[in-house]
Amino acid sequence: MKNNVKKKEKVVLAYSGGLDTTTLIPWLIENFNYEVICVCIDLGQEEELNGLEKRAKSCGASKLYIVNAVDELCNDYILPCIQAGAVYENKYLLGTSMARPLIAKILVDIAKKEKAVAICHGATGKGNDQIRFELGIKALSPHMKVIAPWRMTDVWTMKSREDEISYCKKHGIKLNFSDKTSYSRDRNIWHISHEGLELEKVENAPNYKNLLVLTTPPEKAPNKETLLTIEYKQGVPIKLNGKNMKLSDIIKKLNKLGGQNGIGIVDIVENRVVGMKSRGVYETPGGTILYEAQHQLEELILDRQTLEFKQHVAIKLSQVVYEGKWFSPLRYALSEFVKYTQKYMTGVVKLKLYKGNIIKAGTSSPYSLYNESLSSFTTGDLYDHNDASGFINLYGLPEKVRAMVKANEF
Repeated sequence: MKNNVKKKEKVVLAYSGGLDTTTLIPWLIENFNYEVICVCIDLGQEEELNGLEKRAKSCGASKLYIVNAVDELCNDYILPCIQAGAVYENKYLLGTSMARPLIAKILVDIAKKEKAVAICHGATGKGNDQIRFELGIKALSPHMKVIAPWRMTDVWTMKSREDEISYCKKHGIKLNFSDKTSYSRDRNIWHISHEGLELEKVENAPNYKNLLVLTTPPEKAPNKETLLTIEYKQGVPIKLNGKNMKLSDIIKKLNKLGGQNGIGIVDIVENRVVGMKSRGVYETPGGTILYEAQHQLEELILDRQTLEFKQHVAIKLSQVVYEGKWFSPLRYALSEFVKYTQKYMTGVVKLKLYKGNIIKAGTSSPYSLYNESLSSFTTGDLYDHNDASGFINLYGLPEKVRAMVKANEF
């Protein structure tokens, strides 16, 4: 006798093990009768991955994928942003923004493999992540259905983290956090972000005692300097303190050293894509060091016009990445420009870390445009001081003519 029981449709859930995605498993089963396949992308969350499979299945998921994508994140997403010097609104080093398109890519790959009818994410209707996830999915699988519960207010009746905690308790799900002590966090190898609790009132100082995970407050950092040497080859960090290391290991080590020295704490009120302002605290110790090292090498090697234009590219790229348009033609084009500028970005950067500060300790490169003979106050063979007179006369001609017109001297 044939079994005529219809198979459940599958949904792929972007799963972190946090409150939102823990709540979503029983909610998807209860409201849509889906078979829930959880996908957790390992981007360097470390201990946050512990016990995920047991947690997911105890909540009703049929399967959990844990995909290690740390090196792909570092090499294909983080590195182009470091090389560009992309920083959103002068402070945010794009830790979450860079990771979301990669997560979308992997979700699409597994959804296709599992023949799922939809992809579900737990991003809220007020945030940026809903845009980043869904633009990535649209770019890679334009016909894939997306379920965004926080926007489905006719079915999703929860309005706060407290409501989610209550829902989980009613469904017999044990939680290891509470609404009183739990920030909304996102962590990967590059950074950790914190939102919620006292941070929602901009007049409050962050409670760093409870908040910080990667970083020591600068005032509690050691009373001695930490010396670093980073070696680059064509824009890629290849050695840390003389030791060959892949980029992900360099970031991990710099996170540790930078964190110990109070590097990379940012408290920012940023402009979200959806139009509102939001406040968050970001810890990016290793990333802050790498951005500074990149800058110090480039100021030695790039000519003035290229460096100036590259600063415009950095601003635009940061906006494109922040807005979730990683797979757009503009992002590819901007990254190609940046890639060309890295051709001669080879050299050694020395830095000192001290109580939240990154101090320049010397930079060298075989492609340096700095020439001691030219730059020295001592007269050298390559520069004739008399040449400056003609240059100044021509360079200042517009100012001179304007002044003469105002004085009616023509």
